[in-house]
Amino acid sequence: MSGLRIDYSDLRGLVAEVRGGRGRRLALEVGRVVAFCLAVAVLPFVLLIRRGVVAYSAWDLGTWPSLALAAIATASLLGIYASWACHRLRTGGGPRRLFVRGAFGVALAYVAYTLVFIASANVKSEDVRAEYRAMHPLLRVASSALILVDPESIVTDAGRAPQDYRRMGLTPIEASLHFRQDDGYVHALDLRTEGRSELRNRAIQIAFWALGFHTLRHVGTADHLHVSLSMQG
Repeated sequence: MSGLRIDYSDLRGLVAEVRGGRGRRLALEVGRVVAFCLAVAVLPFVLLIRRGVVAYSAWDLGTWPSLALAAIATASLLGIYASWACHRLRTGGGPRRLFVRGAFGVALAYVAYTLVFIASANVKSEDVRAEYRAMHPLLRVASSALILVDPESIVTDAGRAPQDYRRMGLTPIEASLHFRQDDGYVHALDLRTEGRSELRNRAIQIAFWALGFHTLRHVGTADHLHVSLSMQG
């Protein structure tokens, strides 16, 4: 009996294979859940900004009708989220209506907030902060969404006048979208790129482009990312 030995190598291999398979399945499931949550969180912002830009630039609906259409679409999406959550939690009709109305309120409150406020930490100077309300509303909404994702973003410039270019040693560009346009708004802003990783700068540029804005990385007085909104027509 003392010479009897049992070979556990095959059993150990089977256990390791099972554990490895379960680990991969668990990782894939966690990845799917994370991707779903990110998509749910990001989709309202994409809908708000992209729908507004398309309505303004492609459909010629005007500034405020475009923003109103985008805000209503976003509020409706949040209402669907709230209704789905209530359904999953099996709440009654009363709480569901309350949550849906609350979702509408949150969407509209967020849009109103982005139109009037930007933190001092996210602008180069108080002069730039004072120019914030001169920017086109869709640019304000987009820059606020950027700050939520990247709180260290800095708006270095928005509205300009011809003398600003001369002061920087540059020739004024008559077609510059940094000037107030016919609709009364500035259609461009500059974002700081110095002191930030190239990966982050490129990701922000791609994000603005995907949302329907024109982007240009160039050097004027300093390296920066220029973001602009096309005029109607």
